Amino acid sequence: MKIRIINGSHHPLPAYATELSAGVDLRANLDSPITLNPLQRCLVPTGLRMALPAGVEAQVRPRSGLALKHGITVLNSPGTIDADYRGEIGVILVNLSDQPFVINDGERIAQMVIARHEQAEWELTDELNATERGEGGFGHSGRG
Repeated sequence: MKIRIINGSHHPLPAYATELSAGVDLRANLDSPITLNPLQRCLVPTGLRMALPAGVEAQVRPRSGLALKHGITVLNSPGTIDADYRGEIGVILVNLSDQPFVINDGERIAQMVIARHEQAEWELTDELNATERGEGGFGHSGRG
């Protein structure tokens, strides 16, 4: 799938790290470092803008290494970029650790997955078909 992209940063375009990678890394595009204190959140610019085709979204997700090693995650994970959005891609990061974390220019801050989606056509009804699960919610199966 070809996606038109404007790279307003001074970093390379996002690229797949391996042949079977699902996502590409997004990099911070900063004039100066950002210190993210414990429980603080901020919007980190990437310098990227794109035009997704109809029926496609981009999902912005945390990087597992940042989450495990530093407690840094994407606050609205996964963040959705709709096909009609043309502004700069920004990543909302939060520091869930007890230590300040410095975000430097060019740092890989999140990953982005391109995914097809459907739009629902709602059909109003008074009854739903029965299933084995029924109305069982969180923890309904009794397994961890």
